[in-house]
Amino acid sequence: MDFNNAQGTIVRLFNDANENFQKVPGSAIILRYIKSSYQNDPVRSAIELFLFLFAVRYLLAPSYSTQKSKRIALSEEEIDELVEEWTPEPLVAEATAAEKAEAEKQPVLVGPTGPKSKLANGRTVTNLASYNHYNFMANESLKEKAIHTLRTYGVGPCGPPGFYGTQDVHMKTEADIAAHLGTPACIVYAQSFSTISSVIPSFCKRGDIIVADECVNYAVRKGIQISRCTVRSYKHNDMEDLENVLKKITKEQHRKPLTRRFIITEGVFENVGSVVNLPKLVELKHRYKFRIILDETWSYGVLGRTGRGVTEAQNVDATEVDMIIGSLSGSLCAAGGFCAASQEVVEHQRISSPAYTYSAALPALLATTASETISMLQEQPEILANLRDNIKAMRAQLDPRSDWVKCTSTMDSPILLLALKPEVVASKNLTIEDQKHIFQDVIDECLANGVLISRLKNMPTIIGANPRDQEWQPTPALKVCVTSGLTKKETEKAGITIRHAVTKIISRRK
Repeated sequence: MDFNNAQGTIVRLFNDANENFQKVPGSAIILRYIKSSYQNDPVRSAIELFLFLFAVRYLLAPSYSTQKSKRIALSEEEIDELVEEWTPEPLVAEATAAEKAEAEKQPVLVGPTGPKSKLANGRTVTNLASYNHYNFMANESLKEKAIHTLRTYGVGPCGPPGFYGTQDVHMKTEADIAAHLGTPACIVYAQSFSTISSVIPSFCKRGDIIVADECVNYAVRKGIQISRCTVRSYKHNDMEDLENVLKKITKEQHRKPLTRRFIITEGVFENVGSVVNLPKLVELKHRYKFRIILDETWSYGVLGRTGRGVTEAQNVDATEVDMIIGSLSGSLCAAGGFCAASQEVVEHQRISSPAYTYSAALPALLATTASETISMLQEQPEILANLRDNIKAMRAQLDPRSDWVKCTSTMDSPILLLALKPEVVASKNLTIEDQKHIFQDVIDECLANGVLISRLKNMPTIIGANPRDQEWQPTPALKVCVTSGLTKKETEKAGITIRHAVTKIISRRK
């Protein structure tokens, strides 16, 4: 009885609701649409009902902030306590025991660098660990002009070149370098290391292709890493392997969108000492439509009749090389670097090269020094002749006369890299670490006998680089930097000291 009453009540309520709904204008159209929709597609009606209810719920819901703060309010005492407990991570890894021991033994120079340098312990040694190849450090004329420039222009411009840092001496230095090399234009950077590592990403972007020698130096590797290009490498100074790589790239890129393609190499390789085969490189450049970026950091000011570098030494027109990068520090006794190229390439760097646009300009006194030393190399060829005589004298005491080491550097390079001969390494079963320890002992022995030299060390690991890009490391070697500040007899005596030290250290190793 109760069920029948409830059912009747529901039917009555439904009828009343239906009558009231039909009184609403347009209700007949809505009912007809619902009946038709339900008959043809009941699932659709259910979905539409759900969406209608969701829309009503969304519109009637209270507003709320989507920026809910997850920060926990701390008192001043809690903040101070957290600060005291926090320990920052070290910027570099802690030095190993071997590195600490080596650092403790490193000599400290007192006073200016020269062929004869004074150490902190009071001893005077023959300095063959400096890039002061022409002994410009002791040139009084250069000192006077540097002092005059300092008094005229001040210590530094204190601003980037593109803002207010460029001075007339900078423009003169750029013109002097361009005229010396025979290129249309030149741009001067304030730091030598960052020149090549900034020039590369200024022109090479993601999607472009770089073909680089496997032995390029650390600054070049940093520039390649920053560029994010597709990178291919070829065997060191192997022009046949380079051509195979270029052929493969040309074939792969056939019918693909045109990309910028570069060959990057060094004039004289910092970590090997060998010199590039520039005529063959230029030939391959034209054949396969690539551009050349040549790092002459270790060859400009050293190779060639007037120190113009590899282009002069190998009789190649400098305009055949798209970009020539060099250093004004080291042998030129100044600082900074340069890129010599066409006018368009140079002007592009003035607004897009990070090391140029975001760094203070080169101090005027160093720009003047660079111009003067370049002029001296051109006007006084005997400067280069004297250095090369000393290079020959040093090599004569080391490479042919030593049974243990060989010189891997090119003949005119004043930086002699002395690596152990392969047969010595094999006969004594020496690992890379063994060779490093041997050469460090040789350095200590030479220093005890009054000759300061150094050794070639591993390149730092590039943070974020692909592990396979870290495979190649330079072979351990002694580094002997020849200078014209010594007489031929003094150079020969230093060479004999080095040779005897090598013999003594290796001979006592079983």
